[in-house]
Amino acid sequence: MADAPDYDAMFAALCSEVGFCLHDKGQKRVIEALPNGLDAAVRAVFKAEGVDEPNAPGDLKRAVRDCIKAHVQSLAGNENGGPGLGSAMASPR
Repeated sequence: MADAPDYDAMFAALCSEVGFCLHDKGQKRVIEALPNGLDAAVRAVFKAEGVDEPNAPGDLKRAVRDCIKAHVQSLAGNENGGPGLGSAMASPR
């Protein structure tokens, strides 16, 4: 995987903008969840932080989702932000 995306900026933004500073294992889980869509990645962030995602405030969920979306779109070159984000990030197996 020589052309694997660099997610450092996304995780730095999650830490500085939202306050979720994920450890390496948590980051790996978020990256693995990205092909399943933004909502799966958001759930992975909350799980890594030990936050009960269903009961988290909507503003916090939105902040995490918006942060991930902004960085994943720039990594994938997806300018339209359509629902095909998961498929844009998925690699063929």
